[in-house]
Amino acid sequence: MTDQLSVTTSAEKVPSDVAGSSSGRPLRADAKRNYERLLAAARVVFAEHGGGASMEAIAKQAGVGVGTLYRHFPKRIDVVEAVYHEDVDELVAAAERFVAELEPWPALVAWLEAFVRYARSKRTFLSELHEAFEKNPELRITARERIEGALSVVFDRARAAGEVRSDLDGIDLMQLLGSMCMSATLTSEQSARLLLVIEDGLRPPE
Repeated sequence: MTDQLSVTTSAEKVPSDVAGSSSGRPLRADAKRNYERLLAAARVVFAEHGGGASMEAIAKQAGVGVGTLYRHFPKRIDVVEAVYHEDVDELVAAAERFVAELEPWPALVAWLEAFVRYARSKRTFLSELHEAFEKNPELRITARERIEGALSVVFDRARAAGEVRSDLDGIDLMQLLGSMCMSATLTSEQSARLLLVIEDGLRPPE
């Protein structure tokens, strides 16, 4: 994929007020809209075409020119990282939202379902994600810490309320979820069934 991972436009040619988040500079309003459209488009294209999705397909889906895409994401791996960052952000925010809106057990169940959807979506571009982790090992470590923290928010609350057995902790649960979600052959229907089994196993013995 090296031909899709490079771009001839140099960083010096990218206007400072249009540069994407990869530059670390703030986006003006129209550039921010394009950035969000590109991320939404990348999700759609990755879901449809997996890791083989082209930059041109993402730009077309977003309704912008390829030049606009490259101004925000000079390399294809930058798109992958941006989508991944946003997915982790949403998973963390979901834990806070569920705790604010739901009782302890429903909040935990809702977050577990959100995690399974998150993990399943990553299987469409696993090779690119591994490349991102190799390029930036801290990306994996930070993301895992944030996800484990989000799980603790909903899990510890449910356990304190007596809704979860006391001899389990969030690390145990993450081990169960991780092994299930990373299977390349697991279907959506199987995921749903296995998640129900895990949820049943979390409940305190009667």
